[in-house]
Amino acid sequence: MLRAPSPPAPSPGPGCRPDPPTRARHGVVAFALAMMAIAYLDRVCISIAAPSIQRDLRLSDPQMGYVFSAFTLAYALFEVPSGWLADRFGARRTLARIVVWWSALTAATGLARGFASLFALRLLFGIGEAGALPSTSRAFARWLPPRERGRSFGLTIMAGALGGALAQPLVALLIERVGWRSSFLVLGVVGLGWAASWLVWFRDEPHAHGGVNAAELQLIGADLPRRHPAVPWRELVQHRGLLALCLMYGGAIYGWYFYLTWLPTYLLRARGFELRSVGWLAALPLLAIACGVWGGGWLSDLLSPRAGPAVARRLPGLLGLPAAALCVLGAVATPAPQTAAFLLAAAAGLAALGVAPAWAVCLEIGGVHAGVVSGAMNMFGNLGGALSPLVVGWCLEARGSWDAPLVSVACLYLLAATCWLSIDPRKRLAEATTATE
Repeated sequence: MLRAPSPPAPSPGPGCRPDPPTRARHGVVAFALAMMAIAYLDRVCISIAAPSIQRDLRLSDPQMGYVFSAFTLAYALFEVPSGWLADRFGARRTLARIVVWWSALTAATGLARGFASLFALRLLFGIGEAGALPSTSRAFARWLPPRERGRSFGLTIMAGALGGALAQPLVALLIERVGWRSSFLVLGVVGLGWAASWLVWFRDEPHAHGGVNAAELQLIGADLPRRHPAVPWRELVQHRGLLALCLMYGGAIYGWYFYLTWLPTYLLRARGFELRSVGWLAALPLLAIACGVWGGGWLSDLLSPRAGPAVARRLPGLLGLPAAALCVLGAVATPAPQTAAFLLAAAAGLAALGVAPAWAVCLEIGGVHAGVVSGAMNMFGNLGGALSPLVVGWCLEARGSWDAPLVSVACLYLLAATCWLSIDPRKRLAEATTATE
């Protein structure tokens, strides 16, 4: 049961200062950072293990592409339902369930005995992890003032990218020491401690948290919780700005998933690096993504009071995505292996500039429906992500060429950039701020 906010404190007498705002909201952001780091640690470990998995389970390139895409497709299809659950029942229970589920499925990945079992495990993994970011959106919408949302999303996704970057050399080392099966078991244990701590500390509404004072409630701008209104599904599917946002995210995440899935194999087979070198080189794009999402979120929040939200949210993506496309094409053209690796890392970071602003736009368009709106955007993003590994596998099977899938990444980056022109955070859902008693 949520409790009402404490009555306002008496006015301070002469010479007395009011209590400063508490900082419990920073704890919410810290939990989100840790959660995303664990999510990416568990999510990308399969990419560095892929050559060993293919050898041991005798999987072809197209089969490995289907395995990579199984997680992403299931994750995409369950994003909107999971976002709705977070809006309806709160982020506390929803995120705890998500983290426990994906931790169990990470550990179980080491039990796979062939293509069918590995494919099924990755499908279940995707179903369980779906909704992590939409649930985080719901928490941020209730706990953070608007001026802190862009940078907080940037920090959160940056933590995910850093977790993924850490996973690359760590999993390479684990595979050398204990094999790929035991590596998944080790990595699956980490999330359980996070889920227990989250349930103990977090509350869905800042009013119900003992560490939040009246000054922080005023800073957040949190009103008393009301019964959640019905989702305006018809308006949602007809919202042109939301459609453009979804298409943009699909194009941007298409490239992101090349770095999360096939990049280590590309560096091994197409560029001739050794496994230990691949672990570090495959981490570079994720480190660049970490810088890109933080920089884009920071720039967006910095520009918003001066240039307005429409310019502030659009500009990072409009600048970063075309530059990323040029870097990918440069990687295709260069014969130098290290230059290609560095150009792909630069492309990943530049394309990530628009990611945190996109999540902030979800809150601004969606309001009380932030979970559903962000779930819709992330669903399209992960549909693009699911397509990316398949395209690589098909091209390798048909032509043995890495150039065509990389060129497709550049083309979709350009498409995503044009979509930003139609995205306006000022055009909110009509029912975004209403609630029924």
